[in-house]
Amino acid sequence: MSQAHVLNLDESGRDRVAQTQIRIKIPQKHHNEPIIFQLASRHQLEVNIQAAILGVNAEGSGWFDLLLKGSSDSIDNALLYLSELDVEILNRDRQEIDGW
Repeated sequence: MSQAHVLNLDESGRDRVAQTQIRIKIPQKHHNEPIIFQLASRHQLEVNIQAAILGVNAEGSGWFDLLLKGSSDSIDNALLYLSELDVEILNRDRQEIDGW
């Protein structure tokens, strides 16, 4: 089974602008990596951090509520990137944005 199918990725309207609100849990092993920066730069997304919880001195796992805005294809690629890093993705809510 493909990762696209496992993640329930939207295969229609690939270039349409969308936004997705997600909560991610970043494992401690990735705390020194610029994961959120990579979402914006590698995947051409606008990323808004809406809330975050990270322990003192980056102890434990970090939780982030993110709003991702960009093409459906870019959002799906970003979600695949996160899953490849074993970042837990929760509360996914996608909305299409009309361009007019």
